[in-house]
Amino acid sequence: MVLVTGAGAGIGAALAVAAAEAGAAAVVAVDVDGPAAEATAAQVRDAGVAAVAAHTDVTDAAAVRSLVTAARAQHGPLGAVFSNAGAAVGMGLHAPGALWDKAWAVNVRAHVTLAQAALPVMARDGGGHLMITASAAGLLGLPGDAPYAVTKAAAVALAEWLARDAAPHGIRVSALCPLGVRTGLLMPAVEAGHPAGLAVAGMGPILDPAEVAAAALAGLAEDRFLVLPHPEVGPLYAAKAADPEAWLATDPAAARR
Repeated sequence: MVLVTGAGAGIGAALAVAAAEAGAAAVVAVDVDGPAAEATAAQVRDAGVAAVAAHTDVTDAAAVRSLVTAARAQHGPLGAVFSNAGAAVGMGLHAPGALWDKAWAVNVRAHVTLAQAALPVMARDGGGHLMITASAAGLLGLPGDAPYAVTKAAAVALAEWLARDAAPHGIRVSALCPLGVRTGLLMPAVEAGHPAGLAVAGMGPILDPAEVAAAALAGLAEDRFLVLPHPEVGPLYAAKAADPEAWLATDPAAARR
């Protein structure tokens, strides 16, 4: 069984459909937007795979625990969990505290909570795969959105920590780190000329969610930790690691050009 959070649209919806097309026995599509989750579940069922929608707020730890328990009871072992919910802010250091709190709650704590609920279940069942949707912003930074860049870096660090800790239990952990993706999270910022949106668009092509989902499933099949749907990200990340001072003095979009 495959469980996907943030499955109501964008990358999450594409992951749910791609998992079904790849042979998942069942899919649980989770989103805070119940009708959107049901629309994704309907797409999965149209592909001939059993699917249910779960209207769940991933920042609610008790609700997430209940979700995992019910999903395991109804649909069998958790073969793969895609912890995919995310939130952008679009502001710098002085974003209001409530927006910083939201970024931490969705982009970090929700992954922690889902891992706390799912990994023990997966370990008892003999293993599985957890993929955290972080972002290339978590590797490279992102001008114009401090809460997003900081919390996505924390999501990558969390995935790395979990990868070591869960491996002895037969659980593989990956970090999915795309650049620009054609979703409601990015495109309004690009169209408005927001610095964060323009920075992302300048660093690589904007992919469709289905392309990111295909890369995610390929990374899962190849047992890779760092899954980079945009090949541009690897060299940029290596350049940053090799010379952080030069990186900070350079526009990464200009460096790519």
